[in-house]
Amino acid sequence: MKIPFNLKGYAYITDDTKLIQPDTIFLKTSQNSHYFEALSILPEFITPEELVKLWCIDKLKVVGVTGTNGKTTVTAAIYSLLLDLNEKPALQGTRGFFAVEERLEEKSMTTPSIFETLYHMKRALDKGCNYFIMEVSSHAIEQKRIEGIEFALKIHTNVTADHLDYHKTIEEYRRVKSLFFADEAPKLLNKDDIAHIAYNPVNAQSYGLDQPASFKVQAFSLNDGITAFVKYFEQEATFHSPMVGLFNLYNLMAAIGAVTILTGKSLQEVCDAVEHFGGVAGRMEVISADPLVIVDFAHTDDGMLQVLQSMKDKTLSVVFGAGGNRDKLKRPRMGAVAGRFANKIYVTSDNPRDEEPEDIINEIIEGLTGKDNVQVFVDRKEAIKTALKELNKGDALLILGKGDEDYQEIKGVKHHFDDREIVREYLSIS
Repeated sequence: MKIPFNLKGYAYITDDTKLIQPDTIFLKTSQNSHYFEALSILPEFITPEELVKLWCIDKLKVVGVTGTNGKTTVTAAIYSLLLDLNEKPALQGTRGFFAVEERLEEKSMTTPSIFETLYHMKRALDKGCNYFIMEVSSHAIEQKRIEGIEFALKIHTNVTADHLDYHKTIEEYRRVKSLFFADEAPKLLNKDDIAHIAYNPVNAQSYGLDQPASFKVQAFSLNDGITAFVKYFEQEATFHSPMVGLFNLYNLMAAIGAVTILTGKSLQEVCDAVEHFGGVAGRMEVISADPLVIVDFAHTDDGMLQVLQSMKDKTLSVVFGAGGNRDKLKRPRMGAVAGRFANKIYVTSDNPRDEEPEDIINEIIEGLTGKDNVQVFVDRKEAIKTALKELNKGDALLILGKGDEDYQEIKGVKHHFDDREIVREYLSIS
């Protein structure tokens, strides 16, 4: 990546040693420092901290959200609430890069390189933004892809088992997540999940349903969406959301708490904006109301548990698989969760990548040993169509794992595939 710079006598800036020219200054980061130091002649360089000052992006209030599940929904909810409250936020994450109400880039990594993030911040500032909301992955924390950024607020959603192909153990995964909360930056923590991380208590506030918390849910209903009565010290407020599921109540509480802290607006004023946020594409997205068909991104056993548990009052069918070249230990656990909640189970392919779909499916099936009504389809389209065909009146079908992805990755090739399109085509929904 190489972009115009026009500062310090240089025309460009890059973080790639291969792109260094006499008119290009180098951004030295934790990720590229070993390549830089191996050069025979060391050109002038700057650090992320210096770039923040040069681009004046320390004027932005930066909000970082980390956790196993909920990052995308929480960041999107904060972004939506701030827009409704006449603020000018930017949003960076898996859904892309947005500034105010304009989409500037399509989907990308959860947390891109520090150079890309700082460039996004500069563009956000140029667009007149005053907030920058970003997803922060465990990989980004470990690889220092957020170095040099001062956060106005750090948010914790939850920490369960994920990315163990990278972190190896749940203890290491939790350790890395905890690093994000080790300083004295303002932080908002899920009190009901707080035992899973370590954190610096300075400037810490919390939200929760079960445990005493700064932002406490006093009462709630999950019928016809989410309705809740909440308290923040002496303030009390109610809100209603069209979203579904207990886990989305947690996501909304994180967003409400964040926006109240950041803006200083009253709790009720923030809560009044909640009903305008309908959720994120591919996250508990209702494709059909009758029959009820929902597509969700849940791709871990904990993610599946949250989704299926939120629908346990219905007779459930579930279609799911697991991604290839990723944590294999979660596969039988995913099967076990499906077996616990679903009446009909259709195990299929997700993104098999370089693995054989049959091998992945067999590992999932280990968690379904002895269960009835389990069918296997390597072809995901066939699995979805069969599940739709076999739905009884009043049943609900959950199609999990890919959410709003519009491709299926097989042997290094991304083929167009969208769960939602398959459902709409079968049900003749325009």
